[in-house]
Amino acid sequence: MSTKDIIINKLREAFLPESLDVADESHLHEGHAGHRPGGETHFRVYIVSPAFEGKSRIERHRMVNATLAAELEGSVHALAIKAQTPGETTGG
Repeated sequence: MSTKDIIINKLREAFLPESLDVADESHLHEGHAGHRPGGETHFRVYIVSPAFEGKSRIERHRMVNATLAAELEGSVHALAIKAQTPGETTGG
């Protein structure tokens, strides 16, 4: 299973998201710190879940980082996160 698939599965289990997109952006970081041949080092996560209701942006990021702690300690060098509640995505 790819690192991207592991990230998707863990986030789905933890947050039951209404929307989830995980992009491997490793190719954008060739030659930079943490990049390895074969990629799977730099990811961008867009997640929409009711689990983030009442949480600050920092709290949301901490929730995602805690869920992916093993990956962040291992092969994932960088993780960009956009975490929203369902109400935040509707043109407001």
